[in-house]
Amino acid sequence: MRLTRCQAALAAAITLNLLVLFYVSWLQHQPRNSRARGSRRGSTSGPRVTVLVREFEAFDNAVPELVDSFLQQDPAQPVVVASDTLPYPPLALPRISNVRLALLQPALDRPAAASRPETYVATEFVALVPDGARAEAPGQLERMVEVLRAGGARLVAAPVASANPARCLALNVSLREWTARYGPAPSAPRCDAVDGDAVVLLRTRDLFNLSAPLARPVGTSLFLQTALRGWTVQLLDAPFAAAHQPPLATAHARWKAEREGRARRAALLQALGIRLVSWEGGRLEWFGCNKETPRCFGTVVGDTPAYLYEGRWTPPCCLRALRETARYVVGVLEAAGVRYWLEGGSLLGAARHGDIIPWDYDVDLGIYLEDVGNCEQLRGAEAGSVVDERGFVWEKAVEGDFFRVQYSESNHLHVDLWPFYPRNGVMTKDTWLDHRQDVEFPEHFLQPLVPLPFAGFVAQAPNNYRRFLELKFGPGVIENPEYPNPALLSLAASS
Repeated sequence: MRLTRCQAALAAAITLNLLVLFYVSWLQHQPRNSRARGSRRGSTSGPRVTVLVREFEAFDNAVPELVDSFLQQDPAQPVVVASDTLPYPPLALPRISNVRLALLQPALDRPAAASRPETYVATEFVALVPDGARAEAPGQLERMVEVLRAGGARLVAAPVASANPARCLALNVSLREWTARYGPAPSAPRCDAVDGDAVVLLRTRDLFNLSAPLARPVGTSLFLQTALRGWTVQLLDAPFAAAHQPPLATAHARWKAEREGRARRAALLQALGIRLVSWEGGRLEWFGCNKETPRCFGTVVGDTPAYLYEGRWTPPCCLRALRETARYVVGVLEAAGVRYWLEGGSLLGAARHGDIIPWDYDVDLGIYLEDVGNCEQLRGAEAGSVVDERGFVWEKAVEGDFFRVQYSESNHLHVDLWPFYPRNGVMTKDTWLDHRQDVEFPEHFLQPLVPLPFAGFVAQAPNNYRRFLELKFGPGVIENPEYPNPALLSLAASS
């Protein structure tokens, strides 16, 4: 049978459509990352940056305007809006394939990949854009990419022309000391961190190799992690515009956002193990334990607290509580006429640092047993636990015949008071624990006692305290620091 021209044309059209459909279907079944790599190899005209919007408040935001502003510059611009849960009220986002809403909290009815933000990003670079920003000038993201590719900094930031302008800061993060220290940036516009509203661009692989890539507040969490790794950020003088209708325009919305932001930041710092933030000018923010909370660590086993195994030293909030308790207890003892002296590791800390040893977890004082009756709090502790007017708890220790003063009923950081008495010129006591420094010593070390700076005040200490310490710990103990139980964990092994 011969085909007419019309039949032949129709057959050719059907065949062509089938080939196109087959090709589109094949593309859709390729892995997302493979498609992205292929597009980057074969073309440089497509978007190289995904706009990622994470920092916004669901109850009041300008996210739709932000998204629309980038799409006006490039309708194919990939945009991901990331939220822990489905935002409410719902966001009015365009229903197009390059704008996606990523819900980061796992749900029973979604696969694991749906909760991983990297699933939604296929470009080489990602720009973290805060709520309230908008794109007005063409090519802003591409210029940031070129600066990043030029080398030097691992991140590039551009300020947002908002009421909270971005500024460069130096940032030192010490996990060992649980501390983040901010200060002026000596090499601005290149620095360790940016404070304020800014669009931050970095390589996608760098962002998603961080341990908490999209933890909020994004700026705080991002720069803590990048500064710890030694990455720097370059702050450009090319601002993004502010939203025409800025978010949080009412006093109530700002109050709510600030309240939730403070709680979010405190939870983040707790989770990342930062207990103290120090700002330029000396302002301190504490995020650890206090009188109303338990201490930051549990029961100590083998004289080695858990934090030492984590490569950390005593949290600064715990050191602060120990200093406060030690100063208070010494004041009470001195007012009551109780002879006392720095003992054990506390004396060692005073001799070496003028302070508590950075990894110590209590304070030790020796007292004359015969002076116990001079102190009302110690007399009360003989009969049971006593909470004084300042909230400190005085009690007999359950481990033996000595006293303990706790920071509070909730927080059991403490000062131990060891009652000694002279026998034939040697100071001894009735309770001995399995500590290498727990030994008798000649009374002449206490006649007289001498003042020694310790933990921010002046305490009494044995005379010739170097010989006293070497008697208890061994020669060279001041110059050769070591953890309390090197058989379990040594300082050298943990460094």
